[in-house]
Amino acid sequence: MRISCKICRRVGESVCGREKCAFKKKPYPPGIFGRKKGRHGSRGISEYGMQLKEKQKIRFTYGIRSGQLEKYLKEGDDIFSILESRLDNVIYRMGLAQNRSQARQIVSHGHILVDGRRVNIPSYLVKIGQKISVKPSSLNKSLFKDLDFKLKNYNPPSWLKVDKEKKEAEIIGRPTK
Repeated sequence: MRISCKICRRVGESVCGREKCAFKKKPYPPGIFGRKKGRHGSRGISEYGMQLKEKQKIRFTYGIRSGQLEKYLKEGDDIFSILESRLDNVIYRMGLAQNRSQARQIVSHGHILVDGRRVNIPSYLVKIGQKISVKPSSLNKSLFKDLDFKLKNYNPPSWLKVDKEKKEAEIIGRPTK
């Protein structure tokens, strides 16, 4: 799912992952009535509208479809932990990709190993104790050329133990907000 900055402006938050997001320059909804209070005028937004906007923020931030989100909601109460445990998000959190869509592409092209086995499913849920690494033959690709420079100043989240030299990580806990 490709996210444009128009979507960022519509949901009221930068969800595209780009440095130069249009929302930062124009923090109001797109369209002819964007600078006004929106289509709702002085009434504001309804409860349903607020819930829909929050759902869309989650969908666009993590790059998932509505059906996937519903499946994750049925699985458990801690949706944040489930979404952060997806393989494409773990690759993003490791610092191997600039945004989640690039991380999704890295996974789907088969550059990632989980416990030594190639995994090309971005929605794969990683469990505590699993090791994620870059396939050794993929390290010479142009995608991973400046990786040492990028990882030098990168601080991963507390639930992820990253070995910057080996370009691998281990899940040591559950993701928390």
